[in-house]
Amino acid sequence: MDILEIQKFLPHRYPFLLIDKVVECEPGVRLLGVKNITYNEPCFQGHFPHIPVFPGVLILEAMAQSTGLLASETAGEELRGMTYYLTGIDKAKFKRPAGPGDQLMLEAKFITSKRNIWSFDCRAEVDGELVASANIRCAAVVV
Repeated sequence: MDILEIQKFLPHRYPFLLIDKVVECEPGVRLLGVKNITYNEPCFQGHFPHIPVFPGVLILEAMAQSTGLLASETAGEELRGMTYYLTGIDKAKFKRPAGPGDQLMLEAKFITSKRNIWSFDCRAEVDGELVASANIRCAAVVV
């Protein structure tokens, strides 16, 4: 899934569209997305400019966006026309910083879906090393 396909599913746009492409997607199981971090990211102007660190909250947001894509691919027509909102983050952990030049590999694994509340186990890695992990819940809502 390239950026044009991603934009069909996610309402986010620059600077908050945080997935550049999807390299694997098995609906109902898992999705593997990519976020390329560059020094041109707006956050680096004020987030430790002397030691550029990609903010943890943006890593969580990138993982949450990957869950939205997996839910959309899993549900198909069921979610068409709905907006996907973050409803919870549990067990969030940050293991190492990420910064310019890093490629975040974002993995979302489907756990469950009940009454339009979707749950996922998520990880973000750089070069095979864990950067962050969390359990993320989102809700599909008609707006």
